[in-house]
Amino acid sequence: MNGKVESAVRPDDDGRTARAASAAGAGAGSAGDVGAAGTGGVVHAGERGGIKVRERRKVGGGLLGRLYAKHPAQVLIVVSELVLVAVFAVASPYFLDLGNMSALLLDASVYILLALGLTFVIATGGIDLTPGFGMAFTGVIAALAMTKVGGPMGLAIAAGVLAGILAGLVLGVVNGFLVAKLNMQPMVATLAMMLVAWGAALSITGTSSIPLNDFGPFLALGNGKTFGLTNAIYLCILAAVVAHFLLKHTLIGRYALAMGSNEEATELSGVNVQRWKWRVYALAGTFTGLAGVLMASRLASGKPDVGQSYEMYAIAAAVLGGASLRGGNASVFGSVVGAILIATIRNGAVHLGMSDQNQKIVLGIIVLIAVFVDVRRKPKAAA
Repeated sequence: MNGKVESAVRPDDDGRTARAASAAGAGAGSAGDVGAAGTGGVVHAGERGGIKVRERRKVGGGLLGRLYAKHPAQVLIVVSELVLVAVFAVASPYFLDLGNMSALLLDASVYILLALGLTFVIATGGIDLTPGFGMAFTGVIAALAMTKVGGPMGLAIAAGVLAGILAGLVLGVVNGFLVAKLNMQPMVATLAMMLVAWGAALSITGTSSIPLNDFGPFLALGNGKTFGLTNAIYLCILAAVVAHFLLKHTLIGRYALAMGSNEEATELSGVNVQRWKWRVYALAGTFTGLAGVLMASRLASGKPDVGQSYEMYAIAAAVLGGASLRGGNASVFGSVVGAILIATIRNGAVHLGMSDQNQKIVLGIIVLIAVFVDVRRKPKAAA
């Protein structure tokens, strides 16, 4: 479920043998500490200077207990989602309506795509604030390319989708250059790029939208349904599977987690930290581009003013799902459920008649809770 730093010998991209640094590589240097961090507080006998330590369980036995011991953040967020659904279902008879559930998942789809990209960035201990208005920028680029390319509709749609994703990739590459190459603080660098992306979107469109009503097949991506589910959900499932594979089974995932645990030790082990960090931000930008394309399909237009605060929702989703803002830990499954949780809160708030202003207050509190949980979780893991 969640990615953890593993010690593994892998060839680096320039042919050198690189040992992906684990949390044990540097810092405390205590195998017992690593055991505690990697197993949610479970320490095995002999790991601390030969002193016998009993294995402890914070919850009872059974399947749920075993799952909680191994994946506490993911279990908690799933339980939280189920509780929220139950509360909103009691409060509103229309909440569990099939149409409303479909709308909820459609809203969650954009959060999911953005959170998937941020999962990798946060795993390195970095942050990316461009996804919100970056999504607006990539959606505008997709719409512009679609309307300007002549020829068959299929070609125009393909060109628009590709242009939107590439625009996100470019944003990510620039972010990676600023953070990895120029050694800028991630928050400052990506905040500046967020403003650049927003300004570019407004400048390209002249503050108005680019309509896409004539591109029916493209609009089906964000508004159509297959087997009763919105097509966006299938896109998110595919994206999540790819993200999980990248995090768990490829160098970019292993090195992202290793850099987040101890960047210096990772570099000393032979990993080109600068290059891989650059690639992580580029990957996050690609997910932003995909989210921008999906949003353009949903809105049937490229809108330059869409996406405000979406980066905060995506960050909260990833952190609530188990990613640590200090790096070294991340979960694709947790990020997906976290994104659905955020969408559930927004959808349920509407059913309760909550104003948009009050929704922002609630979501702001959720972000604070996510950060607080992360701050409290990290020291316990190392204790």
